[in-house]
Amino acid sequence: MQKKVLLLIAVVLMVGLALTVFPGSASAKTLKFAFQGDAKSMDPYSLNETFQLGFLGNIYEGLIRRGPNLEIEPALAERWEIMEPNHWRFYLRKGVKFHDGSPFTAADVVFSAERVRAETSDLKVRISPPDTKVVKVDDHTVDFITSVPNPILVVEWGTWYIMSKTWCEKNNATTPEATTGENENFATRHANGTGPFVLVSHEPGVKSVCKVNPDWWDNPNKVHNLTEVIFTPIGNDATRGAALLSGQVDMAYPIPVQDMKRIEDNANTRMMVGPELRTIFLGMDQSRDELLYSSVKGKNPFKDKRVRQAFYQAIDIEAIKKKVMRGLSEPSAMMVAPGVNGGGNSKFKRLPYDPEASKKLLAEAGYPDGFEVGMDCPNDRYVNDEAICLAVVSMLAKVNVKVNLLAQPKAKYFAKILRPKLETSFYLLGWTPSSFDSYNPLNFLHACFKETGEGKFNLGGYCNPEVDKLSAQILSETDQAKRDALIEQAWQMTIDDIAYLPLHQQALAWGVNNKVQLKQRPDNEFKWRHVVIE
Repeated sequence: MQKKVLLLIAVVLMVGLALTVFPGSASAKTLKFAFQGDAKSMDPYSLNETFQLGFLGNIYEGLIRRGPNLEIEPALAERWEIMEPNHWRFYLRKGVKFHDGSPFTAADVVFSAERVRAETSDLKVRISPPDTKVVKVDDHTVDFITSVPNPILVVEWGTWYIMSKTWCEKNNATTPEATTGENENFATRHANGTGPFVLVSHEPGVKSVCKVNPDWWDNPNKVHNLTEVIFTPIGNDATRGAALLSGQVDMAYPIPVQDMKRIEDNANTRMMVGPELRTIFLGMDQSRDELLYSSVKGKNPFKDKRVRQAFYQAIDIEAIKKKVMRGLSEPSAMMVAPGVNGGGNSKFKRLPYDPEASKKLLAEAGYPDGFEVGMDCPNDRYVNDEAICLAVVSMLAKVNVKVNLLAQPKAKYFAKILRPKLETSFYLLGWTPSSFDSYNPLNFLHACFKETGEGKFNLGGYCNPEVDKLSAQILSETDQAKRDALIEQAWQMTIDDIAYLPLHQQALAWGVNNKVQLKQRPDNEFKWRHVVIE
């Protein structure tokens, strides 16, 4: 069993990246960096969003962590073993302290397992299946007992961070802040992890400051030479690029594709461009009996597969690649990228761009003159996100669909479209499977929604019980060949259903000062522990 699990993990994590060897430095430094948005909350269970989880992953830690090449490494658990197919045992690292000086023990793991599965958590299914029992054996040993075998139990845990039970209880933060911003508590603006950096201050929308943790358990093996990290959210693309060029920040991302040449041509800066495991896609409300923000009354056009296909074939993905993304995107027929287990399957092809076919499909569905619908889009989350949405609006207009676009900063955007509100009919979203395995998007994006967490980000209400059955089999199957075959079947069903409209995988675009050496990961998480400043 263990060999199969290790083989599976190795397959999942094959991303083809080389480990960078960093030069040493005698002096410690301050790192200043900028991103297009802010971390919405310091609560690590409040929002399942890459930047927020990546930022907090420098402060908090999990039982495991991802290395520079996304390989699984021991973290707060120094080792683990599979006692039986349904029984995992984790041996916790001794002598670890939280930033407030309190010891890390098994009680914190049990508490964190309960908290991450709370009703307001946005990371409910980090532990699968949801009814998994987490049992303290002793102060430094914890058992995870699953109702069915789960050979990939730990691969979801790279962003499941352990919180202090006593700190949360002391500060009335035992329940996660909700995605909507409701239930704000002490953990919203403060942090107490075990990681290499300590949060000193957090001014939402302005600045966050962290200092190095002198008591970090992994300091003997540390690579970085930082003493302080200052993060500034800069929403405007031109301003963010200018801050890098002027030396106000040492690193900035993302850099819009149209600005990359300026960064590359500057003597003191360089571009780091690489493949990202995130898939950008469009979602549609397939659940409501009447669409929000639509001219169609008494019915929901998106319940008709012909309408979903019409929207798909109205989108000129090559034009988006050429004109909006300047060639730095890879059109996708799937909801997962190459490099994700089950992704990159050449069997699946995009439907052809064909506006005339779109018009015909709309007419067959009862909309010969098209209709009007609202669209939600972030303007500070993905590379050229608003520009992509504007392009889609223009393309759909050619098939007589009038789209009223609402583009807003991600804090407002996510609060609007995510649960519990779901106030959207048509939206743009990106998804990076935290496990780098197809089960993750099948479970999060495609499963029929359940209160236990399945389908948490299935915002349009797509539901195919046959896909759910396959997903359950995928979760527990330990034979890699059989598992891969099940994954392919599930993707075939969802693609045939046109559950979503996949667009592309965007390229990573980081601008970096030449004095800074760092590691660019394809999950787009920026880990400060790999930074060296000359």
